[in-house]
Amino acid sequence: MGNTDKLANRTPDQGGHDLAATEHVRRYYEKSAGVYDEHVSYMERFVLADGRQWVCERARGDVLEIAVGTGRNLPFYPPEVRLTGLDLTPAMLDLARARAAAIGREVDLRLGNAEALDFPDGRFDTVVATLALCAIPNPRAAVAEARRVLRPGGRLLLLEHVRSPVLPVRLLQYLFNPICVRWHADHLLREPLDHVRAEGFVVERMERSKLGIVERLMARKPEADRVAMV
Repeated sequence: MGNTDKLANRTPDQGGHDLAATEHVRRYYEKSAGVYDEHVSYMERFVLADGRQWVCERARGDVLEIAVGTGRNLPFYPPEVRLTGLDLTPAMLDLARARAAAIGREVDLRLGNAEALDFPDGRFDTVVATLALCAIPNPRAAVAEARRVLRPGGRLLLLEHVRSPVLPVRLLQYLFNPICVRWHADHLLREPLDHVRAEGFVVERMERSKLGIVERLMARKPEADRVAMV
C-alpha cells in the first residue's frame, strides 16, 4: 500500500499479512456489493473492452479465480473447465452464487484470502485474477500463492489496471491514488508484472492499452518446478 495508505493500527499477523488493510478491503466490498456491478460496468464499457473474455477463454483444466467478486467472469469461461472461485467478502459471494445459478454455471465458490490460499500445492492448471491485485493488500503474496497452487506449466491470467507509463496520466494517478486507496480500497499505481517476474513466472504474453492503464497478462509456472515437487 506504500506511503499513500493512511490506515491506522496496521498490525501484521504471524504470516506477515496486514490485518487492518485486509479488513478495510472486506468492509468496503461488503458495503458496496449491491452496487458493484453497476459501477464496474462503466469501466468495462469504456476501458476494459473485451478483457474479461480475453482472460477467461485462455483458462484450461482446473481453474481457480481469486477475488471472484459477483461472478462477472463466469459467463466467459469455456464450458469444460472445472471452476473454483474465491473471495474475501460473503456479500460478493452471495451475488456470485446467484449469477452462477442464473446462467447454469457449476462453480465451487468459497470464502478465503488470496494471500493465504487453503489449497494444496499444485492443485490447479490455471489461476485467474481480474481487477483483483489492485485491491489485495499484499499483491506479491497473492502472486506467490498463485504460483504455489499451480501445477508446473500452469497458467496465470491477469487483467488489471496499472500504473501508466504516460507521464501526464501517471501524475493524475499519483494525485488520486490516496483518495482511491482510502475510500475505495483501490490502488492506481501498482505494477503486477513486477511481482509476476519476481515470483519466477515465465511471461508469455503482455498487452497494454488505454494509455498504458490496462494490462492483460498471461504467464506460465516453469515446467522445471515439476522436479522440485517429485
